[in-house]
Amino acid sequence: MTWNEETAHAIIAPLVTQPGPVLLCLQAVQEHFGFVPREAITLVAQETNVSRADVYGVLTYYSDLRTDPVDRPTIRICVAEACQSVGARELWAESETILAAAHLEKVFCLGNCALGPAAMIGNELIGRASVERLRGAL
Repeated sequence: MTWNEETAHAIIAPLVTQPGPVLLCLQAVQEHFGFVPREAITLVAQETNVSRADVYGVLTYYSDLRTDPVDRPTIRICVAEACQSVGARELWAESETILAAAHLEKVFCLGNCALGPAAMIGNELIGRASVERLRGAL
């Protein structure tokens, strides 16, 4: 979706009084636009009364926030220790070659350690992930 400051303002306005408003605003902007445009940094800084550097720090700290649009589905694969012990490295390697139509991201813990390796497509958490299960979920 194309950046629109008026829309972005309407999205973040109700969040600025919540605890942790910078992160909440960035997440809401990304959910709506698919990424966090550069223009959003200034808007979030103004609305939450923090510096642009503070907003940029939050934006770059959290790996699930992105500054560039992705034109294909995103698959997040957990590569933390618990998932590695049940095949996450192998799943990542297979996924890189077989699931080229998807954008792959490594993450550290999806909170589904008992059903590792864990992956996520959109908001769908996939336990005991395999290339076949990921392909089916796409």
